[in-house]
Amino acid sequence: MDAETPDTSDRSEPELARLSLQEMGPLGDTYAQFEDDTINVFGGIPGEDVVARIVRYRRRRKNHVSGLVTEVLNPSPHRVAPPCPYFGPCTGCQWQHIEYSHQLGLKREAVERQLGRFPSLEDVTVSPTMGCDERFNYRNHARFTVRREGSLGYVNRITRRFVRIDECMLMAPWINHAIEELQDRCQETTQLSIRCGVNTGDTLIQPTLRNPDIPLSSGQTHFREELSGRAFRVASPSFFQVNTAQAERLAELVLGRLQLSGTEVLIDAYAGVGTFAALVAPHVRKVIAVEESAAAVRDATVNMLGLNNVELVEKKTEDALATIAEEPGAVILDPPRAGCHPAVLEALVRRGSGKVIYVSCDPETLARDLDILVRGGFGVVAVDPVDMFPQTYHVECVTTLQWRGFAAASR
Repeated sequence: MDAETPDTSDRSEPELARLSLQEMGPLGDTYAQFEDDTINVFGGIPGEDVVARIVRYRRRRKNHVSGLVTEVLNPSPHRVAPPCPYFGPCTGCQWQHIEYSHQLGLKREAVERQLGRFPSLEDVTVSPTMGCDERFNYRNHARFTVRREGSLGYVNRITRRFVRIDECMLMAPWINHAIEELQDRCQETTQLSIRCGVNTGDTLIQPTLRNPDIPLSSGQTHFREELSGRAFRVASPSFFQVNTAQAERLAELVLGRLQLSGTEVLIDAYAGVGTFAALVAPHVRKVIAVEESAAAVRDATVNMLGLNNVELVEKKTEDALATIAEEPGAVILDPPRAGCHPAVLEALVRRGSGKVIYVSCDPETLARDLDILVRGGFGVVAVDPVDMFPQTYHVECVTTLQWRGFAAASR
């Protein structure tokens, strides 16, 4: 039995348990008490009593128990019927059973809960979550596991069982068209990535597929997308926001919180393919875009064409901030899920000036990093959750910080 395989030995019937569901956990599951322990339960809402199927497995050499709701005994008033036939067997969506306005409230609460772990952040107010107009069919990027003679699907996070998917309600329409054309024809690979530009019609399928029965081209090295009227080239390994429409609103929010005068030098740290750098450049004197990925820098070089006030720096952010001589009036941080390198936060505190916009997809690491910045002398002006990923527990946050000085840090 491997590290992620459920233990189903000696059980001819599913193990069921009646559970009272508690608060939401970090993966969008509720917590519940079972066998004198706290377990995570998929498919529930806090306050409900349910019958759940118990799944026992080993993870990182430790016994682990999870639950999957099979029957709701007293439903929450926020419960709705999930529209997708794969909800449950597929755990890619965690919250299709929750009414959308309540999803937004839960995401705000998740951010508040993480910030509340730190005394330095106890007085921070979190804004209501900015909702998404398109609650389905918004994703421009899909990753599929390929099994059983070319079947495309996902692997259930709890049971580890493969689920064939013929249509995913989160994906943009063209991606679902691609699924139809690729299903049962991809025996030559075990993983498949499909990306599309919803504003351009450009597409990318990786890896290169040789099956002559596949009517779609594959093996593209990049695709093109547009945000706020500006074109972006994105290479197959490069990061790009999966929700195009909401990414435009996110960029508008960042610009609004920056309150730029046009005279600033701005550092775009963890710049990726240069999305923020390109959209902010017309509003500042100069942008210094820092990115360590060579593939992303090549994309950013193309994406900055026509912008004469952007300097690209191919370095790790922690190394670049130590060497940039110019004093920035503003800094954008958009790190990966793991958050900022400690040296990045130390460098910002050491510089001790200007405004910082911290864009994060993980409330836990965001709170950790904000605590360091606030204790170093920054003050939190605003925390704006943005729903980039409807029907899931994931939430993006735009946090605005202003330097208040070393005296503030000592209080």
